Amino acid sequence: MARSRRRPEDLRSHRWFGVKDLRSFGHRSRALQMGYSREDFAGKPVIGIINTWSDINQCHAHFKLRVEEVKRGVWQAGGFPLEMPAITLSEPFQKPSTMLYRNLLAMDTEELLRSYPVDGAVLMGGCDKTTPALIMGATSMNLPAIFMPAGPMLRGNWHGEPLGSGTDSWKYWAELRAGSIDEKAWEEVEEGIARSFGHCMVMGTASTMTSIAETLGLTLPGAASIPAADSNHPRMASESGRRIVEMVWEDLKPSDILTREAFDNAITVTQALSGSTNAIIHLTAMAGRAGIELGLERFDEIARKTPVLANVRPAGRYLMEDFYYAGGLRALLANLKEDFNLDCPTVNGRTLGENIAGAKTYNADVIRTRDNPVAST
Repeated sequence: MARSRRRPEDLRSHRWFGVKDLRSFGHRSRALQMGYSREDFAGKPVIGIINTWSDINQCHAHFKLRVEEVKRGVWQAGGFPLEMPAITLSEPFQKPSTMLYRNLLAMDTEELLRSYPVDGAVLMGGCDKTTPALIMGATSMNLPAIFMPAGPMLRGNWHGEPLGSGTDSWKYWAELRAGSIDEKAWEEVEEGIARSFGHCMVMGTASTMTSIAETLGLTLPGAASIPAADSNHPRMASESGRRIVEMVWEDLKPSDILTREAFDNAITVTQALSGSTNAIIHLTAMAGRAGIELGLERFDEIARKTPVLANVRPAGRYLMEDFYYAGGLRALLANLKEDFNLDCPTVNGRTLGENIAGAKTYNADVIRTRDNPVAST
């Protein structure tokens, strides 16, 4: 259903830039101080780009470039982009656990959006706790928001064997301790297991949570499956920038998307992916921000009727790059469409059902059907 279009004076940022008073004089003069012209910001949606880039976050190493591609899309659509760095949560480096800082990033996100002249947000994340944190903060603020996933890294490689982060670290550590490989081979595994920027390419917390974000309706269709190094990824980033401007004019907010039915979809896709058990913790918190109570019994109810269709490590054989080539998340959702609430709205203005229409599977061993699941429940 078409949404009514807002006027420039309806924008939240109008209170900063559009009012004829002394305070707005200060806001406009400081924007001009930074080299912007009145034509850059006058009457335009201000888009806060929450960027979790850091020199110590390997998952987001490409975000310096991706943020420029998001900005390009915002400019193209007639918006005014403002990059806003937020705390980074780098899973392998931050001790004792990034889980201690998830809520801090959620607060950081919410207050950046609340305290500045922002009309809508692009949330740039992917490393494990980053995705739920960004979504939690944006949900509490409830401005139009779109999530731009970091994308999985490329497959690892050692002597022609594909390597998966996490799973093969433990495997070859055990082989080293058993004397089946030597230190030289162990170093080669170390050098080949993480070959590009992007988050883990197994179905760990990162891929699980970005897939959940897409299923909830918070990303563009197909966005979560694109490998970080694939040229489709920067195109998706720019399209996210273009779309958020339209979302602001439409006033399409997280509260319009994050319904109980959307969270049932998220639980279902977690089970179909054999996703990370951390998803239970994060989904419960994310739903809470949307005013929805998720009990553990709901996870159990859905698990008992949902087959595992993603043949992806650690539960299966393949890696996220293979999953993408096989059709990605849209194909998996289509193969199990009778289990999803297809009428749920998404950020592109269409329903989940419309977004997966026509999706095809190109490798039936990677993305299974209900008739040939990895596991029946």
